[in-house]
Amino acid sequence: MEQDTLELVMDCTRDVAQEQDIPLPAPPDASTALFGEGGIFDSMALVSLIVAVEQKIQEDSGRAIALADERALSQRNSPYRTVGALAEYAAARLAEQSSDQ
Repeated sequence: MEQDTLELVMDCTRDVAQEQDIPLPAPPDASTALFGEGGIFDSMALVSLIVAVEQKIQEDSGRAIALADERALSQRNSPYRTVGALAEYAAARLAEQSSDQ
């Protein structure tokens, strides 16, 4: 996983938590649980986070990626379980898009 992508997801996690008045137990890091058991976000906050990450990636790189799609939902280990998992998934989607061009 690229450090830039991890930083981006951590920043977006912090922003969404602040916007939705969700207390963070500690500053987000790769192991911060986002959704599911022990997760800090409900489904609506998770959707807001995914949209924020997609928008920030597009602003920063000029490339649009979809993080909420059939592929993400069908994975054995959800890319939404932790900050690190979401960052890895986003980095993988960006890498795939680069290789397709």
